[in-house]
Amino acid sequence: MRLETSSALYCIVLISFLCQTEGSPSADAKATYTTFDPSGSISTFPTSVSGSGTIAGYYGDDVGAHGFVRAPDGTITTFDAGQYPDTEAWGINDSGETTGDYDDGSSQHGFVRDADGTITIFDPPGSIDTGANGINLGGTITGAYEDNTGLVHGFLRAPDGSFTTFGPAGSTSSGAAAINDKGDIAGVWFDNANVEHGFERARNGTITSFDPPGSTHTEVVGINKGGTIAGQYYDNTGRHGFLRAPDGTFTTFAIGSEKDTEVTGINKKNATAGDFGQAKGRRTKTYGFTRRSSGAVTEFGVRHAYATFPTSINDLGWITGDYEKPQGAYHGFLRTP
Repeated sequence: MRLETSSALYCIVLISFLCQTEGSPSADAKATYTTFDPSGSISTFPTSVSGSGTIAGYYGDDVGAHGFVRAPDGTITTFDAGQYPDTEAWGINDSGETTGDYDDGSSQHGFVRDADGTITIFDPPGSIDTGANGINLGGTITGAYEDNTGLVHGFLRAPDGSFTTFGPAGSTSSGAAAINDKGDIAGVWFDNANVEHGFERARNGTITSFDPPGSTHTEVVGINKGGTIAGQYYDNTGRHGFLRAPDGTFTTFAIGSEKDTEVTGINKKNATAGDFGQAKGRRTKTYGFTRRSSGAVTEFGVRHAYATFPTSINDLGWITGDYEKPQGAYHGFLRTP
């Protein structure tokens, strides 16, 4: 489940890893790139990398979609959360627990997969569609669910299986994108005019809504251990990245000249990863970037790829994501500094 601007269902998180423009390779010399695909994959989409370098994600084959976990030694384990082959893994913690969602052909459900491979299926009470997006070190999961009236709400699932549901006051739909190890949650909500805003839910339950200055549309993708929130926002000039400090102050930035910056991850050092569009003749190509807390930016791309799309950065600065080859398929990559 993801909250979309056009419809409350099927968007919240991560600003849609699949809605991406075509890009071009531009690899930096100092970093090391490892590319990978699960066996039988037609397209591979890594979504999260843990502190140790374990990667979670999903891939498609000629049957459907399946989850995978890639260990630091390169070993890939694939899995299905249910009998129907439509599983997407979105988050992994440093204990190796993975969360995500699967579709049984009629509705969507959340799951958590323990490091030993045990899978537990769950839905918040009253849910007809559930999307799980983030999991912290303690095993607390957050995400969004739709009830039978069509409203979308945020949820928190404790390790004992109990649920807390929430949403900012005045929201028509809301959902959580990420949770840190302290239990602070970041997400988005929509108002009556279908405008998207960011929010933070502190571990005591207090919810604070926010928008970067000048924002007409705010998208949240992550919150780090210190409580800094990352995402992107739109104004009348385009799309820009932002960081929101725990005291509520904002740092905004744009990579490249096209005002098309997407942030997809943040680590404890306030380093971010994402992609940006850059005009090349008649086409706009897409490159990856990493931005340090100092503001220093490194632009990069996987060699021989049309486009590079980072999706997650860990505390070591390792970045995972996917890239597009000339044949149109997507493949996974890991970039280590």
